[in-house]
Amino acid sequence: MTITQPDLSVFETLESEVRSYCRGWPTVFDRARGSRMYDEDGHAYLDFFAGAGSLNYGHNNPVLKGALIDYLERDGVTHGLDMSTTAKRAFLQTFQDLVLRPRDLPYKVMFPGPTGTNAVESALKLARKVKGREAIVSFTNAFHGMSLGSLAVTGNAFKRAGAGIPLVHGTPMPFDNYFDGTVPDFLWFERLLEDQGSGLNKPAAVIVETVQGEGGINVARPEWLRALKELCERQDMLLIVDDIQMGCGRTGAFFSFEEAGITPDIVTVSKSISGYGLPMSLCLFKPELDVWEPGEHNGTFRGNNPAFVTATAALETYWTDGSAMEKQTRARGEQVERALVSITEENLADVREYRGRGLVWGLEFHDKSRASRVARRAFELGLLIETSGPEGEVVKLLPALTITREELDEGLSVLARAVRETA
Repeated sequence: MTITQPDLSVFETLESEVRSYCRGWPTVFDRARGSRMYDEDGHAYLDFFAGAGSLNYGHNNPVLKGALIDYLERDGVTHGLDMSTTAKRAFLQTFQDLVLRPRDLPYKVMFPGPTGTNAVESALKLARKVKGREAIVSFTNAFHGMSLGSLAVTGNAFKRAGAGIPLVHGTPMPFDNYFDGTVPDFLWFERLLEDQGSGLNKPAAVIVETVQGEGGINVARPEWLRALKELCERQDMLLIVDDIQMGCGRTGAFFSFEEAGITPDIVTVSKSISGYGLPMSLCLFKPELDVWEPGEHNGTFRGNNPAFVTATAALETYWTDGSAMEKQTRARGEQVERALVSITEENLADVREYRGRGLVWGLEFHDKSRASRVARRAFELGLLIETSGPEGEVVKLLPALTITREELDEGLSVLARAVRETA
């Protein structure tokens, strides 16, 4: 097949230099279904990116698409601010019945603006309002969003520098295994909290990802998360779990913190909660924390009713029997792990480590520039993968949870070839 050069001129001349993903995937995409995307010339690409985790159920999932089309065809409300609508009611009832009650989670549901960073901003504001304190503790290599409050608790130096002003009231602490097991968990954190001369203001909350996605697929151990929750309780701090990328089944269970057996005070959810890639986010919190005044935190697009429709359809389709969904995700994850073991054994001198949970995995190389070369070669071979980590040193695998065994094998074979051919 003759490959013609795509016409990227309008993007290059009119669109801002801030564009990112399109630079690694220099083609013009036209349509998508399931785990495949197609460019305007008809070339197929297997998608191991899934909208940065926003498409856990694949592109244009037919069940979700059918529900959306039916809703739009009958002139269902599209934009509703925070008005009560039938679409919102159906989502709230389904979310309560299929997600919260089976897990004995007591949370109230807040709809902030429709992006992940909106959810994080609302969580930080709420924690500060409840506790009457300003400081928030985050962790090394954390990523929580690109607005100013979220950037203040994000670790990446490049992203922080884009703020252009000082990022205040956030203090980083070492994430799990930051010192390669040579320092007891939370030794530094607890010492600072107890020392009146440490200079650390008493934090209102601690915010954490159970698996750091943008930070390089750094997986927190369940016992570390339990110890963190206990520390927060002892020191009168709220625990916020940012489950924006790792929630909605990405690690197996619906919430990534379930494996640790903890109940965070506040949880942020976005990305795949709508199921269809439509903007939507939630801030969940214990009822006693619901101290908001009406309208104290709002947003024009917090009532994205088409997203409520697809979210409800996703829950009914995939989480009525959550154990089956979880079992499938873990099985697919084991399939990925076996492939990464094989790649590591074949490239012993080059692969530093592979790590992950469920269907999020990372492959780190000693040569920090290798990951981007692997991703570039994979694209040429018809596979979409991205890199993560503070220096882009980790190949990040984030396929749809609905991917078939055969598609997963196909993509993993392409990955192995890309690693081989970039040695």
